[in-house]
Amino acid sequence: MPAPTRLLAAAVTAAACLGTTAVPAAAAPDADAVVSRGVRIPAFYTPPAALPAADGALIRTERLPLALSLPGVDGPLPGRATRLMYKSTDAGGQPMAVTGAYIEPTAAWKGSGPRPLVALAPGTMGQGDQCAASLGLERPLFLNGQTVSVGYEDLAIYRMLARGIAVVVTDYAGLGTTDRLHTYVNRVDEAHAVLDAVRAARSLDGTSLTDGSRVALFGYSQGGGATAAAAELQPSYAPDVPLAGTYAGAAPADLVAVTEAIDGSDLAGALGWSVNGFLQTDPALRPIADAHLNTAGKAALKDLSTMCVGDALLAYNSARSTSWTTDGRSLGAVIEAEPALKAFLAGQRIGTLKPASPVRVATGTADDLVPHAQARELAVAWCAKGADVTYKPVVLLPLGNSLINHFAPLLADQGDAISWLADRLNGRPADSNCSGIRRQP
Repeated sequence: MPAPTRLLAAAVTAAACLGTTAVPAAAAPDADAVVSRGVRIPAFYTPPAALPAADGALIRTERLPLALSLPGVDGPLPGRATRLMYKSTDAGGQPMAVTGAYIEPTAAWKGSGPRPLVALAPGTMGQGDQCAASLGLERPLFLNGQTVSVGYEDLAIYRMLARGIAVVVTDYAGLGTTDRLHTYVNRVDEAHAVLDAVRAARSLDGTSLTDGSRVALFGYSQGGGATAAAAELQPSYAPDVPLAGTYAGAAPADLVAVTEAIDGSDLAGALGWSVNGFLQTDPALRPIADAHLNTAGKAALKDLSTMCVGDALLAYNSARSTSWTTDGRSLGAVIEAEPALKAFLAGQRIGTLKPASPVRVATGTADDLVPHAQARELAVAWCAKGADVTYKPVVLLPLGNSLINHFAPLLADQGDAISWLADRLNGRPADSNCSGIRRQP
């Protein structure tokens, strides 16, 4: 069995252990329903024509049934979930609707102060609306013969709920919501979606959150980039959302380096999600894409636009972008040759602004998918700006497969990352190790 297939099988097994099984294809949908790879997207995810003015304002809510829910003395375990749609602002300054979920834990918070809140930014889910993390809470494993969706972030969410920490999860721009394409790894869209999720959770009725509830951010991979960008933009975009701490694991801070690394890898499909997202953000880039992409490349982008990460692992494993371009050059080479593309990606660089609150940057030393060196450079850049940085190299032996090298640190470091956030939520100061970061791997 190839390594990507083994990893996908492991993720499927883990999702099944959370209390769900593979489900059959959905019944024939209504004529007006949005369908993605045979999955009927609930009407909740279609935004209204008019949106509220305030960022973070709730648009609609409904109860969200968790896949794993057990009876408890004080209520269902791990808690009660609410599906959210809230207003945010995209990178172009335009209003957008974003979905997500808030989970009120049944467990008591035993730390200092009122119950805290963590905003979780999911790792790579895909680009199809059926891949949204909020849907993954309801169905951690979805198989219908056309798509494979795995809610692997549920593990981290449940671990925080068990500590009595409330959690709000964002689906990001265009993932779940049916009015636009997901702008994969767009730092501004992601940062705004994360920060506005906090605002939305705070305004939700019937929770135990108070004005004094401390807030922290948690994210790995795509999520690490989203929380890193949110920590940078919080002082200017959301000064009303002070942060106790931010965990940014395996953050794709330098998209040029990440593009080169994933080309030909197990997760080569992410190249298509990136390009699709760039074109959604800046349609002026489309003539450049049209000039360089051949028929196979354009077909791949269209195909990937409705795929989840499991689908891409199976369909585009080890694909090389040289087969997608008119002249056989890689997408990295095309970016290097096109000033507009270079400028766009330069604008996506994370590490140019100083976070105003403590950050924990973790990266696997063997990670060659979201390269360790560029993630470490993020910590170095923040340290140079005087930020409060805790840098954690997750030292693991190379395991012979780029996806496993990337995924293993998530599991190996997750407990320590949550404990670090819990300390910040308890009001304990962080111990910055900027002074010794250049001596670490």
